[in-house]
Amino acid sequence: MLVVPVVGIIAASVAGLPAIQQSATREKNKEGAAFAGIADSEFVFETAPFASAHASTIVETREGLVTAWFAGTREGAADVGIWLSRHLAGEWTRPIEVATGTQPDGRRYPCWNPVLFDVPDKALMLFYKVGPSPQSWWGMVRTSRDSGRTWTDARRLPDGILGPIKNKLLQLSDGTLVAPSSTESSDRPSTWRVHFERTTDAGLTWTAAFPSASADASPINAIQPSILVHPGGRLQALGRTRSQRVFETWSGDGGRTWAPISLTSLPNPNSGIDAVTLRDGRHLIVYNHTTQGRSPLNVSVSRDGKTWDAALLLESAPGEYSYPAVIQSSDGHVHVTYTWKRQRIRHVVIDPTWLKPVPMPDGNWPRELR
Repeated sequence: MLVVPVVGIIAASVAGLPAIQQSATREKNKEGAAFAGIADSEFVFETAPFASAHASTIVETREGLVTAWFAGTREGAADVGIWLSRHLAGEWTRPIEVATGTQPDGRRYPCWNPVLFDVPDKALMLFYKVGPSPQSWWGMVRTSRDSGRTWTDARRLPDGILGPIKNKLLQLSDGTLVAPSSTESSDRPSTWRVHFERTTDAGLTWTAAFPSASADASPINAIQPSILVHPGGRLQALGRTRSQRVFETWSGDGGRTWAPISLTSLPNPNSGIDAVTLRDGRHLIVYNHTTQGRSPLNVSVSRDGKTWDAALLLESAPGEYSYPAVIQSSDGHVHVTYTWKRQRIRHVVIDPTWLKPVPMPDGNWPRELR
């Protein structure tokens, strides 16, 4: 089956780059090899009615970019909801809350990990989780037919289906949606397990597929996969582990079956990553190139999904820069949103033609890109 990444349609902008004009904290065209490729950088919001923000998602619709994240007093607090901003007339709109965890009996649970995905000619989908914890949460979805201005009522996903757990879905050429997902068990220590959910009817019904077990290796605790597309329709998923390395698993049949999970050469500090296959065939990953902490935040690129070259440093100061989301828009630019110190969401625009990758034969981030 042919597999193609699907992107939305965005109105043409001056010089092909969205005119990001929001005031303050813009860092345009940073100088130095470490920042070669950054076309624009800004915060999605400067002030907001919440103390903590995390786990952003970004999508391109026919009307422009839309981003969402969860925010409230702190992660896991009952007041945490899903907040959203749209990129209109060169600026991000004031954040609005578009989903809460309020139940029919009045109880309110926290919301978690929104994922936006635009199905061309159908609807913009907002997946998110509701529940006391990742061990007990459940999947929810809302849809919009006007690029995020208005939304349908929230609908709970079927039992056993969580939807995309952190990263965007993939649409196959036949319209099938593949949602990268995972579970965290309630035992201690929690068992992490990756799986993939497929729907052929735009989310009405779902089937789940799990990577096969390895006959000669211990199980790898892994969550939060992100899907790449390779020649011939092969799929590769990368994601988070407790093993200090990014994991991978491969599928040759459109996500129906997956090979055993193994570890890549890329470091991982037990934090979320995201990746995207570019239209020029390269693969791009945004991740923390470290085994401890959530700084720095880095970008690497690969031709084959196996050998990765250092490409860009997004953040290196002390603090938390984490949980990236990445897409390539129809004008060719790469858009990354990520958590900035749990206080804000930063949006960075990358021109992939400007990147000057540097090999990492020893696995260490090259000095010239620090």
